[in-house]
Amino acid sequence: MSTNLLSTSAALGFGGVVQEYLWNWENQQLRVVYETLGKGSPLLLLPAFSSVSTRLEMGELARLLAPNFQVVAVDWPGFGESSRPSLNYRPQIYQQFLEDFVNAIFKTPITVMAAGHAASYVLQLAVKQPAAFSQIVLLAPTWRGPLPTMGASQKIAGMVRELVRSPILGQALYKLNTTPSFLNFMYRRHVFTDTAKLTPNFIEKKWQTTQQPGARFASAAFVTGNLDAVRQQSDFLKLVESLTVPLMVVIGEASPVKSREEMNALAVLPGVRSVIIPGSLGLHEEHPADVLAAVQNFLFRIEN
Repeated sequence: MSTNLLSTSAALGFGGVVQEYLWNWENQQLRVVYETLGKGSPLLLLPAFSSVSTRLEMGELARLLAPNFQVVAVDWPGFGESSRPSLNYRPQIYQQFLEDFVNAIFKTPITVMAAGHAASYVLQLAVKQPAAFSQIVLLAPTWRGPLPTMGASQKIAGMVRELVRSPILGQALYKLNTTPSFLNFMYRRHVFTDTAKLTPNFIEKKWQTTQQPGARFASAAFVTGNLDAVRQQSDFLKLVESLTVPLMVVIGEASPVKSREEMNALAVLPGVRSVIIPGSLGLHEEHPADVLAAVQNFLFRIEN
């Protein structure tokens, strides 16, 4: 495993130094792209899993944090500009990747801000390796994929996943579910609250992300619940109860009902700090200044 510097023309970033981390999974090398901006103590930004997942959704938040931190934002394997091979994407891949990446890139305890489904993976690593983290911020955390949240059984979700993975019909179905109009609909439904921000240019960039070669494989795994690192709420809450690292949760006031219930259950646990700000599941991208204002006392707290 190694890291290489990429030229600015080789990748589209948010103004930082773009690098690649070469990571091996089951004898296959994956190219993982990450970006570093600012100076100071290290802070890792992990985007949410989704069909449009990319480190760029963390870009404005990274720029706001950069005056005080050395910010690192990463494209998960299978998403963004990272490699998107036709793997059987499952939690073990991301559990091992996150552990290897954190241990390879950082030499001191880090702050981590994780959005959406990245929450479970951070919590699992923090329980296993608490010395890796100094503090954790979860942004609109989720643990259950869209289809299971809608009530689909594991059998039905698995059938959908295999259908999308199939060569011809799967490609057609994926394209139908990633058209600009459908992406706009999904953003309006549960990602953004200010529809004025959903400009044609914004949606076009999101659509381009979904159209990269191999994009449907990890996306299908997320949507069908195959990236759910835990299978029930009690296991998710148990991770938090086992945590020794300071934790703060940021909740969007307009989050979908089921997701909001999950976040509320997390927020009331002993020792968990929480705050409610404008926005929904995409609050880290839609309201980055509000996120920073909400967490800055936690990030810069002075220990007695």
